[in-house]
Amino acid sequence: MRFQPLTEELSYTGRFGKGVQMSQSNSILDNVQWGADSGAITFKDVRYMLIRPDTVVDFQKAVEADVGLEKCAQMMMAGGYTGGSRSSKRYKEVFNYTDEEIVAFMCKMGGEIGWGKFNVIKLDVPGKEFIVEVENSAFAAAYGEADRGVCHMIRGVMAGMAVGIFGSDVVSEETLCHSKGDDRCRFEIRG
Repeated sequence: MRFQPLTEELSYTGRFGKGVQMSQSNSILDNVQWGADSGAITFKDVRYMLIRPDTVVDFQKAVEADVGLEKCAQMMMAGGYTGGSRSSKRYKEVFNYTDEEIVAFMCKMGGEIGWGKFNVIKLDVPGKEFIVEVENSAFAAAYGEADRGVCHMIRGVMAGMAVGIFGSDVVSEETLCHSKGDDRCRFEIRG
C-alpha cells in the first residue's frame, strides 16, 4: 500500500531561508513500507505505527490521574526521549547526517508524521542550546485546555535528539503551550 503524495508547490519562509520553494509531498509517507503479511509499517528499516493523538492523550490523562501530573510528565517525556535519542544516533551512524541535518530531518519528520509544524528557532551546538517551536501540536490539540505544557512526548524527543548532538545531559522545557492559551508550543533545550 502506497500513499499518494501531494505535488503542489509551497513557498516557505523560516529560519533556513526566505521564499524557498518546497514540494508539498511527504517524504515519510512516500517511503513508508507496509508488510501485508506481517502487519508492520517501516520507514528506513525502523518500525512505526499509526495512532490517533486522542488515544495518546487519553492514556496521558489516565496516567496523570493515577500517578500525578509531574510523574506522568516525566514518564511521557522518557518515552519521547528514547525515540529521539535512538533516531538521532541512527541518522548519524547509518546515514552520516551532520548535527544540523539531524535536526532539520527530525523536525521535518515531526510535521510529516502529523505532530505539528516544527520550526527551528535556534541551534547552537557549541553553546549546547536548541529552541524549536511547534504550531498546531497534535498533543495540545487533543489535550484541550490546561494550566501547563502538555506536549511531553515532543519535549522528550527534542531532548533525546539534543543529547545525541551535544554529547551531554540536557534540560528540556516547554515554555509555551497551545493548551495554556499560547499561539504555539515552544521547547527550549540546554546542555
